[in-house]
Amino acid sequence: MREKAVRCLGPHGLHTMAYTEWGDAANPRVLVCVHGLTRNGRDFDVLANALASDYRVICPDIVGRGRSDRLFFPDDYALPTYANDIVTLIARLSVESVHWLGTSMGGLIGMFLASLPGSPIARMVLNDVGPLIALDALQRIGEYLGKAPDFANLGEAEAYVRTVCAPFGKLSDAQWRY
Repeated sequence: MREKAVRCLGPHGLHTMAYTEWGDAANPRVLVCVHGLTRNGRDFDVLANALASDYRVICPDIVGRGRSDRLFFPDDYALPTYANDIVTLIARLSVESVHWLGTSMGGLIGMFLASLPGSPIARMVLNDVGPLIALDALQRIGEYLGKAPDFANLGEAEAYVRTVCAPFGKLSDAQWRY
């Protein structure tokens, strides 16, 4: 696993997008794994490690998440900014095409890019997203988005994540802690 970053151009200047890279950096088979709205690229650590012998796996922190920069203008958090960042990242990787795994917002970014002429996406797997997002799903996200409380310790933070992310399914205590 290697932690890297790339400079990207947004509507109001430059920002840095961090990403984690797994596998052989010379492998032309590249899988880009893009996380959901409130998540980060480290969500794919277990999968990336498992696929690193077959793929060069790239897991970006979309701008505003994880180790990536925050943007000054809220309206810049939009699909065109994210897509531009990903195209910059793919150019940095020096590959013509990639395979794509997108969860929720990562799926939306992938669909947006795949719809463009000359798209670098050769194959795509979507998770937790489709062409329509159900109202109840949007309402559930709205209940916690941008409202995370301060935590006195890691145990409180873990309990909060277990509550907010309960719909993700059954996870072991070690998976929740991670």
